[in-house]
Amino acid sequence: MRNEIMGVSFDNITLDEAIEQGAALARGPGFSYVVTPNPEIVNLARQTKEYEDILNGAGLVLPDGIGVVYAAKILGCPLKGRVPGIDFATGLLARLEVSGQRLFLLGAKPGVAEQAAANLKEQYPNLVICGTNDGYFQDSTPVVEKIRAAGADVVFVCLGAPKQERWMARYGPDTGAHLMVGLGGVLDVYAGNVKRAPEIWQKLGMEWLYRLIRQPSRIGRMAKLPLFLVDARKARKKEGSR
Repeated sequence: MRNEIMGVSFDNITLDEAIEQGAALARGPGFSYVVTPNPEIVNLARQTKEYEDILNGAGLVLPDGIGVVYAAKILGCPLKGRVPGIDFATGLLARLEVSGQRLFLLGAKPGVAEQAAANLKEQYPNLVICGTNDGYFQDSTPVVEKIRAAGADVVFVCLGAPKQERWMARYGPDTGAHLMVGLGGVLDVYAGNVKRAPEIWQKLGMEWLYRLIRQPSRIGRMAKLPLFLVDARKARKKEGSR
């Protein structure tokens, strides 16, 4: 079941349910991709129908940002909870280690994916990481061929929004992979370059505030969250007046 939040239809599932469905998609047949929109991504989709369609066409649409969860409540269609992309990815890694399926890491600056792969292999010794590629490429064709040649079943695509979602929808089927997951800056976390908020901040849904404190330059992006919730209230009032 999906709940529409400002034009984007989110799967109303828990983290454990999302991991279960993601593992099923990774087994195939065919190709699917997973998106993890936060309010900023939803706002991008509201500006471009093509991008909105790409998000809604995903096999799983997971509410990564706490702002999406708040907006869902305001709109009268509450979600079961936030499903952070990195938590979904980490849960999927444990499944891949058991199944033996092959993972490819795509994105970030040169050297980051390789370091992320090395760190993940220490944590998941039986995980099969079949290849890596940085996100600084101009021609997608060699990257598609590299993923296909590696025999990847799952690809973590960390190119940033909206590029990663468009890339997955456009090139994913040509790679031979069963599942792609758009994960923004997750490779930097796995590589050890960026630290997540302490668990207590995560549980309180305040990870965004922790990042803001650590990176004050994000204030312009964070300031859009209250406006997103204001828009949700306006949409609810408009719906109620019909």
